[in-house]
Amino acid sequence: MNKKVLETLEYDEIKNKINQYLATQNGRSELAELIPSNDFDQVKKWLDETDDGAHIYRLNHVIPMPKLNDISPSLKRLQIGANLNGKELSEISAVLIAITRINHFFENLVNEKVELHVLYDEVKLFSDLPEITADLKVSVDENGKILDSASNSLSTIRRRINQIESKIKSKMDNYTHGKQAKYLSDAIVTIRDDRYVVPVKAEYKGKFGGIVHDQSISGQTIYLEPAGVVELNNDLRREQINEREEEKRILAELSDLIRPYQSDLKHNAKQMGHFDLINAKARYANDTKATRPAISSENQVNLKNARHPMIDPKKVVENDISLGFDYRQVIITGPNTGGKTITMKTLGILQLMAQSGLFVTADEGSQAGLFDNVFADIGDDQSIEQNLSTFSSHMDNIISILNQVTEHSLVLIDELGAGTDPREGAALAMSILDAISKVNAEVLSTTHYPELKVYGYNRPETINASMEFNEQTLSPTFRLLIGIPGQSNALSIASRLGLDDAIVTEAESLTDEDSQDINSMIKKLTIQTKNADDHARLLEKELAEATALHEELTEKFTKFVNQKEQMVYNAKRDANQIVAETKQKANEIIADLHRKQKQSQINIKENELIADKGKINALEQHPELKHNKVLKRSKAKKTFKVGDDVLVKNYDQFGVLIKKLGNHDWEVEIGILKMKISESNLEKVKPEKKKVKQQTTIRRTRSSSMSTTLDLRGVRYDDAMQRVDRYIDAALVAGYPSVTIIHGKGTGALRKGVISYLRGNRQVKEFGFSPANSGGDGSTVVKFK
Repeated sequence: MNKKVLETLEYDEIKNKINQYLATQNGRSELAELIPSNDFDQVKKWLDETDDGAHIYRLNHVIPMPKLNDISPSLKRLQIGANLNGKELSEISAVLIAITRINHFFENLVNEKVELHVLYDEVKLFSDLPEITADLKVSVDENGKILDSASNSLSTIRRRINQIESKIKSKMDNYTHGKQAKYLSDAIVTIRDDRYVVPVKAEYKGKFGGIVHDQSISGQTIYLEPAGVVELNNDLRREQINEREEEKRILAELSDLIRPYQSDLKHNAKQMGHFDLINAKARYANDTKATRPAISSENQVNLKNARHPMIDPKKVVENDISLGFDYRQVIITGPNTGGKTITMKTLGILQLMAQSGLFVTADEGSQAGLFDNVFADIGDDQSIEQNLSTFSSHMDNIISILNQVTEHSLVLIDELGAGTDPREGAALAMSILDAISKVNAEVLSTTHYPELKVYGYNRPETINASMEFNEQTLSPTFRLLIGIPGQSNALSIASRLGLDDAIVTEAESLTDEDSQDINSMIKKLTIQTKNADDHARLLEKELAEATALHEELTEKFTKFVNQKEQMVYNAKRDANQIVAETKQKANEIIADLHRKQKQSQINIKENELIADKGKINALEQHPELKHNKVLKRSKAKKTFKVGDDVLVKNYDQFGVLIKKLGNHDWEVEIGILKMKISESNLEKVKPEKKKVKQQTTIRRTRSSSMSTTLDLRGVRYDDAMQRVDRYIDAALVAGYPSVTIIHGKGTGALRKGVISYLRGNRQVKEFGFSPANSGGDGSTVVKFK
């Protein structure tokens, strides 16, 4: 790809945008070397990689890519036999650790069954070197400091250094805080010549024995190493030397360890940069709402709603651009500032992006070509230094293009033939287009010459186009109109701006009749094409929405049909399981009532027990039954209001709604009790049913089927509070004088919640923590009124 077109179409500006997403030096180097390719397999691979990266990003995953420096200089030092320092080793370690993380990242994607084109294969190309990674990880930190765990000897030496320094500081404290502190210019300990010293006033030098290492500029302070710490400083100095020697030995050992793997490390660093660039391409595509283009080896371009990537998305106008199907040349005519040049640049830059493996700023389903070269003559390249006029510079560029163009090239020429006499310029423009046409290259050119409008109609595989102009607002709309040449708006604009009608009329009379007819024809074609285009866009949008809705409904209906029988069977099975559990509990309750009936005077008849048990048995359904009354009843809508008579299902008692508590809870009066009940446990009843039920004599008694202890340990706060509420209600109905709530100690949040609830319950007489031998403040004893 020629460098001039990359500069003309601002290809490097796109690369600068991508550079912002890069984290590694190798990624930046690969981006700097990136240029469009005309190799189909290479471009497809690049697009597959970008597609994989974009798919991963859409799943809210991000390839773990830390900031990595270029390790090439370090590897070159290894190659010549040098030993690496801690910083260089830490940079190599960072690369190896990053590879380990990337491997784990893609293993998780495999487990999640995420489908990718090529990255699963490319991640296998890493050499993870686990033993070297482990050794470097325990030897150097991310800043290059050698860790104590690098060797036992180093750990021992540093421990001794710490001990000696501790002794020195202890002795120094006697000088800075003892009787001799008054002889110091400042009560601090500092270091001179790697030895601990104290600042002593010069006149009190004789008060201290020891060695003078330095003095202040004024000479009033000397830095003295007291005699009492000289030997300790000597010991410290020896150990520090031992530390440096051990560190050198460790660095040499680690350098020798990785020296045989230079090629692997070099490949790893390059591959990390490649993954970094893939990630950057994907993020750029996401932020610009770009899509993957199809690639046509026949150079058929079809960009849907294409927009220039460097223009603000809120201001850019989208255009459909197609080339290489029914026509190979497009000639755009029309006035300046109408958007001709930016349309041309949009085609050029999107084509370069596609051939670089980048997504393009166009709608899904767009297609780009695979050109061996893209040529562009855009802008004014006149040079005072070379004495080139605008026309001459254009001719130089076009001559160069004609010498290189092939049938697989894309040519973009702005203002073809401009800068000279209009008649000669138009003739030259047509000749140049004929020459390019003979090569069968694809061309998009712009011009002001009206003669090229006729050229566009008369030449095969050539079509006229123009940029739409709104005569009402006297401004361009920047929409590309294929098939319609640009019309002259000079006279109509002049009239609308207020030019005298007589002048406009005279100008029209001087314009030949053919030009007026052509302009009139173009105007009608423009209106018709715009209406047809708007209608087509509307129909296309409606068709897309209808198609999507049809596919969604078809998919859901098919899924419903396939799952309907199984869902009904599962629902009935679950309902029967609930009924079975209810029957078991009912049998236990009835057995308990039998026992209590023998021990007390409860007025419960045997036929009533059998009748209730029969009602429970009647709830059971078989999977083959088509009507499940239990399920139907559970789906019935329930609306409650204050004063409604209700059945409290979990207690099998009638009550009256007093007031609503929250979204789904009510305060219900049951006899003398007022209880908080969930709507799921309430059922509206008619007043006459309540009267029948009230004929039964009920007496509170203690039930052996309910524990006097509620254990909330391990239960989440919200669930625990609901359990406490239900449990207290049940205990009151059962007639328990007191119960125990075990909430544990933990953070204390659950305990506070229980205490807060008990304080607000009017049926609670008193409460307090259990005795120390029974749990202490880990449980609370509750007594009722």
